Amino acid sequence: MRNWHLGAIGYSACMKMMRPLLCAAATLAVCALPCLAQSYRYARVGKPDNVTVTPRPGFALMGGGSDLDEAFKWLCERGAGGDLVVLRSHGSNDYNPYIAKLCKMNSVATLVIGSRTAAEDPFVASTIAHASAIFIAGGDQGEYTTFWMRTPVQTELNAALKRGVPIGGTSAGLAVLGQFIYTSLGDKPDDPNLDGKTAMADPYGPRIDLDRDFLDIPILKNVITDTHFAKRDRMGRLLTFLARLNEPDGKPRPADTAHIRGIGVEERAAVLLEPDGEARVIGRGGAYFVDAAQASGTVEKATALTFGPYEVQKVAPGHTFNVKTWSGDATHYTLTVEAGTIRSTQQGGKVY
Repeated sequence: MRNWHLGAIGYSACMKMMRPLLCAAATLAVCALPCLAQSYRYARVGKPDNVTVTPRPGFALMGGGSDLDEAFKWLCERGAGGDLVVLRSHGSNDYNPYIAKLCKMNSVATLVIGSRTAAEDPFVASTIAHASAIFIAGGDQGEYTTFWMRTPVQTELNAALKRGVPIGGTSAGLAVLGQFIYTSLGDKPDDPNLDGKTAMADPYGPRIDLDRDFLDIPILKNVITDTHFAKRDRMGRLLTFLARLNEPDGKPRPADTAHIRGIGVEERAAVLLEPDGEARVIGRGGAYFVDAAQASGTVEKATALTFGPYEVQKVAPGHTFNVKTWSGDATHYTLTVEAGTIRSTQQGGKVY
């Protein structure tokens, strides 16, 4: 707690409230949790005062796992030496020294917004409003949608995007960058990873909760993202999400509406995306651009998914893709789901 600025209730008031609980034997951090859960936490390194710079827009779609220096340097460079803010709903300020060492920024700060009460605090809105680059850490996208949607956090994030502030996200942070979001709100605390097999077994199962429109990023409109992709065998669940979104209530979307596409990013990989759609894949893994424009089938509750064909373009590190034209330097193949099992046109039936 030593380096945190505590908001809302505040540290002194928090400890007064905790004294009657007789938790002297517990650690200070554990003892303080019940009241601090309602407050924001803020830690900053670098200069104490914000500076005014002119950032350049861009979107760093990071697939999770170990952080990629190159992706953060790209995000910082677009932040033009200003003030970078890391957003999360719980966790530490470990990103501060990591990013400060990589980048020449005026400051790097972590803002932990762990409740809707915290999200309503004027300090939180002001901090986001003065950011010249924003990074949404991994964690729990269900907390992000629950705590931040329809609060000043969402308002200020979208205002930052309109100002041209670059934004990146990894793991859960990437999950909320697309227009459509798998929230994970249907998961119980002890549930394992929602893998493809589980999702395809029942496309309307209780764990598949989808939301939309947290962030307004035009180039990611009509897109849903997924992370830790091949490592956690998530192709099947992305195919399930796309089936649900392209045939809501089991009926095809109207012909005059855009269909929904998917982007899956592997661990230790990132897609560095320009506002005009030009993108470059970096890191040690690939990215998968999945189109269900020609797909149809059976999307029903308590019935294994049958849907396809999906057109997949796999882009390797060092290669490019254009999200606007949905084309690039990629390996092309087709996937079809039959009664919850994926069939692939790749040699040996490979899904990835």
